[in-house]
Amino acid sequence: MPKQPRGLPEKPKDRKQVLRRLWGYLCRHKGMVAAALLLTLVSNLLALIGPALSGRAIDAIGVEAGKVDFPLVFYYCGWMLGFYLVSSILSYVLSVLMIHLSQKVVFRMREDVFQKLARLPVSFFDRHQTGDIVSRISYDIDTVNASLSNDLLQIATSVITVVGSFAMMLRISPVLVLVFVVTVPASILFTRYMTRKVRPLFRSRSVKLGELNGYVEEVISGQKTAKAYHREAYFLKHFDAKNDEAVDAYYRADYYGSMTGPSVNFINNLSLAFVSMFGAVLFLLGHLRLGALSSFVLYSRKFSGPINEIANIVSELQSACAAAERVFRLIDEEPEPADAPGAAELEEVRGDVEMTHVRFGYLPDKIVIHDLNLHAAPGKLIAIVGPTGAGKTTLINLLMRFYDPNSGSIRLDGIEIDQVTRRSLRLSYAMVLQDTWLFSGTVHDNIAYGKKGATRADVIAAAKAAHVHSFISRLPQGYDTVLDGGGMGISQGQKQLLTIARAMLLDARMLILDEATSNVDTRTELRIQEAMRTLMAGKTCFVIAHRLSTIRSADTILVVKDGDIAEQGNHTQLMQSGGIYAGLYRSQFQ
Repeated sequence: MPKQPRGLPEKPKDRKQVLRRLWGYLCRHKGMVAAALLLTLVSNLLALIGPALSGRAIDAIGVEAGKVDFPLVFYYCGWMLGFYLVSSILSYVLSVLMIHLSQKVVFRMREDVFQKLARLPVSFFDRHQTGDIVSRISYDIDTVNASLSNDLLQIATSVITVVGSFAMMLRISPVLVLVFVVTVPASILFTRYMTRKVRPLFRSRSVKLGELNGYVEEVISGQKTAKAYHREAYFLKHFDAKNDEAVDAYYRADYYGSMTGPSVNFINNLSLAFVSMFGAVLFLLGHLRLGALSSFVLYSRKFSGPINEIANIVSELQSACAAAERVFRLIDEEPEPADAPGAAELEEVRGDVEMTHVRFGYLPDKIVIHDLNLHAAPGKLIAIVGPTGAGKTTLINLLMRFYDPNSGSIRLDGIEIDQVTRRSLRLSYAMVLQDTWLFSGTVHDNIAYGKKGATRADVIAAAKAAHVHSFISRLPQGYDTVLDGGGMGISQGQKQLLTIARAMLLDARMLILDEATSNVDTRTELRIQEAMRTLMAGKTCFVIAHRLSTIRSADTILVVKDGDIAEQGNHTQLMQSGGIYAGLYRSQFQ
């Protein structure tokens, strides 16, 4: 016996709500849904005529002992063949229609998910693994797709078949129908019990798969580091543990899910045995014709079969509901808060930034910045230094409004930044991060990414200023060379130079460099800093740097420690004061 599930949610989500939302997606294509329902109805009704014609053909065979009315037998058999042929053709058309319908629904669902991802705050991506998000877009939506194209069609077919078969059996022999008074409730009660037991198992399965995908994405992205430290065995051990959890979750879900079908099938076979036994008694007593008994047996199989099929797809439906639930949970995530009513559009930004008594924590009980005060005058280069975890990158997150402070105020040109639109605020900055990002496209497109209508001359000028023009010229197609997979095939330093060129081209009054030159050599970094000073004259620049030699010319150096500005001044002033900055500088160069 498998182990009982661990760590499952106490209360499963509302399945009816999930199904209602899926139905909402289907209702956007009412014409296709109506056509599917009509085809399902007609196809199954035609198939239900077959057993009745079969019974009549059997009666025609046994009209008198030793005599067969062949014309009448062929007549009924011909009609049977025609009805079954038309039913099969309609079923094929219905299957194709459902495939197209499910594709449209899945397309819209993926579009909704991706649009929501674009509106979610940065904090969401800080809390969730990339692999888990990708799993929801790919695996979970694919599971919903399979259920829409197969399971819903199967259920609709089964309902029509069950209702039609029951009506025909009631017409043939109401007495024999009493057999199902026992077997049908037994099937329903058992299926309902197993559904409640299996539903949380499939939710757990989706969660564990998302965790596994997230771990795999994390390990693959850090393969070089893992190999450099010879930690392959360590990661393999942890992967085995997560893989074991995922397999265990799959096993438990499939184990209990697979019990439903055979159990219900057994109950249905009992009903067939009872029908055959009591039907034979009624035939011997002269209360039922042989053809009618044959038709009743065929209808009983049509009646029991769909019930068994529904039981067999219960596990698949549970998996689809669990997957849809995870997708809808993502769609229901709170988007980035809307701009304040009447928020202004920033125009003619000067770049005067002021932070007053700012207090912030990513979690309410873990404050990162306690009481920060900062003033960056227009056109000045502000360098931010300090030990790891001091709050340097957090400061940038606050400037860009990726997060809002718990208290205090941040002003740009004298205006509270929560009173301006996020779009205009963020377009006021050009940003280059330590983690470079290049999309699949040409070198030209990657550099011109942030500026609409940038000409080739503009791109080349920015590339020259970033000291990356000579490298681009050596590429096979120069600026038209296509970069695939986020810039595979070029070094990390070259990627960083391309992103710096992109920032240089953007027409922004302020610039943020977060360890942006950590992957280039010192000489190149000095040249870039010099080029930036010339190219971005009159722009406010924030530079986070660990290599202090590159910020000696900064107008103001802010030393951040434990979430507060511990020291500020230019390089000469801070060295003379002999404080934290002087200690950091000497530790690097002496």
